[in-house]
Amino acid sequence: MRISTRGQYSLEALLYLALLGEGESASTRTIAGATGISEGYLEQLLIPLKKAGIVRGIRGARGGNLPGKPLADITVGEILRTVEGSFAPVPCLEAAASCEAAASCGANRCPAQDSCIARTAWTDLYQEINDTIESITLADLAAGYTAKALTGGGSSL
Repeated sequence: MRISTRGQYSLEALLYLALLGEGESASTRTIAGATGISEGYLEQLLIPLKKAGIVRGIRGARGGNLPGKPLADITVGEILRTVEGSFAPVPCLEAAASCEAAASCGANRCPAQDSCIARTAWTDLYQEINDTIESITLADLAAGYTAKALTGGGSSL
């Protein structure tokens, strides 16, 4: 499992917005300049984040982008899944999750699912990944960044 630049840059852009302060917005150009992400690429990343309600766009002269909900309600997992997709380490777990959601597996069911000796390890890994990325909120990251900057531990996004 590897997090692509889509995930890395989305998280950086959201952290930038989180650090602006309550109700403050920033243009895509401003975010791009502050984070070093190309403006065109950032625009592409913001589309699914806005559709998911993670980012809210405001039109007009004083418009811009801002978090779509309270920072404590936005998890790293939600951000990453929105732009990256599933974090299932093997395809059978991804298929199993979609089967359970649909309440029917049919042809998507792995034929070795019941006898797979590695399934427990893969399932445990998948659960640990999900638990970890769901336990970290944008508020946590912003607080950690602010604390690190205040103590002289660096301040780059």
